[in-house]
Amino acid sequence: MLFSRLRMEEEEKKDPIELKKDLEDLEFQLFRMQDNLKEIAKKGQVIGIDQSKEDKWVIVYAVDDGNSCKVMLNECESAYKGVWDFSIHAVYFDDNAIHIGDIKGPANKGYGSICMNYLKDIAKEQNIPFITGDIAERDWDHLDRLIHFYEKHHFRVSVDRETKSGEIKWNDFYQ
Repeated sequence: MLFSRLRMEEEEKKDPIELKKDLEDLEFQLFRMQDNLKEIAKKGQVIGIDQSKEDKWVIVYAVDDGNSCKVMLNECESAYKGVWDFSIHAVYFDDNAIHIGDIKGPANKGYGSICMNYLKDIAKEQNIPFITGDIAERDWDHLDRLIHFYEKHHFRVSVDRETKSGEIKWNDFYQ
């Protein structure tokens, strides 16, 4: 309720031309979303529609073959061309863990948080108690951002700065 009221107050400050452009952008995103949903559903299971921290609409979908799971996201500002805009690639380590192999896509758009929340939902739905992963030397140039991201999502993070390696572990009980 408070969010709606604040948003209305913010929009009242915009001039009519700005509001018209915002409405046109939203209409375009919704049209694109409808189109993209049809195409994405041919390749994967649509598991959600969400908004980025920039208030852009995104479609979240998964491809899961029982051995690996990819949670992917596409923006609704452009046409889906068979390629995701962001993804988390993971494998089923055993009956107790999903192991993140890679996270790919642009930083600081909120896409990682959206996909991570859906990956945690997948783990919960399948009664998989842990999500694990490694921090590799290739991650060292953005280590602080990575640690912040994982801790924000309630992962335990351990890092060995000498060997430039580390591990992450999430369990629903940690929260």
